[in-house]
Amino acid sequence: MNQEPGLTRIGLISTAHMHAHSYMGALQAQKDVTVTGVFDEDEERGRQFCKVHGVSHTASLDLLLRESDAVLINATNVDHRPYVEQAAARGAAILCEKPIATSVEDAAAMVRAAQTAGVPLYMALPVRFIRAAAELRRLVRAGRIGRVVALMGTNHGYMPGGWFVERALSGGGAVMDHTSHVADLMRWIVGSDVVEVYAEIDDRVHGQGIDDCGILTLGFANGVFATLDPSWSRLKTYPTWGDVTLEVVGTTGVLALDAFASNVHVYAAAEEGHATHRHDYYGDDMDLLLVSEFVRAIRSDGRSDTLATGLDGLRALEVTMAAYQSAADHRPVAITPWLP
Repeated sequence: MNQEPGLTRIGLISTAHMHAHSYMGALQAQKDVTVTGVFDEDEERGRQFCKVHGVSHTASLDLLLRESDAVLINATNVDHRPYVEQAAARGAAILCEKPIATSVEDAAAMVRAAQTAGVPLYMALPVRFIRAAAELRRLVRAGRIGRVVALMGTNHGYMPGGWFVERALSGGGAVMDHTSHVADLMRWIVGSDVVEVYAEIDDRVHGQGIDDCGILTLGFANGVFATLDPSWSRLKTYPTWGDVTLEVVGTTGVLALDAFASNVHVYAAAEEGHATHRHDYYGDDMDLLLVSEFVRAIRSDGRSDTLATGLDGLRALEVTMAAYQSAADHRPVAITPWLP
């Protein structure tokens, strides 16, 4: 491929995760970025995706990696490790969908692979890019509410179905799917690692044979404690997919975040006199901001102060796996953080 000067070449690996659509839109909005193509292990799904977005499909992952400076990985959770290792071996910068993997061992192997290859490995944890979240962190770090004592977070959502409820592909249900975002946000804000987890996890909402609700209690190394509800508790009739909320309690004040509160509720008449309710969001496009920062970072020696790294993703996964262990054993589980 003949590359134009200053042009950044980025490819998509897999379209299994629905976020692939928003990431592609974000890529196409970037200046001086060319999408080299899309590889999907499900060729028909990949071709349909490419038809929707007007990009090229490739049946060869090797060809895609040869022609790309960076890749976005949107595969099933269990496939993250092999794709990251192959991309790292070819020298491509990587933005990987969360969770990083389905085991801490796989996550550690991915971090090592990127380190060995000397390529940046970043995680798609975009809540960091909502301006209200960044401002909350700034206020906490500036001591505006004194010493942080506790946090309470939620990441509710729909039950996505498909491979998300196939344990062999996802590694788990709601706790695997939704713990990463807020666990990472909490750690990013308080600047401390989680060292103990107690969790109650169950299948109570959808009856899919996989966890769809839970409550996690987290203990941080600096003495802060937190609760997190990552449940798939929003039914399809709910006007929005879910939420990300966080309350931070300090010794001199409280800060509260509702990440998607920038919205208009639209009520309208429908057929037979029934009312409809639509949630129109007008706030920050966190996926666009995430991808824009990834592009900026790979043009700046791979450095970013905001993007979550592979190690950040591993730390969030440690919380997730400890939660599952705690729920199985009915006791708190201590975390010994993996060291590079």
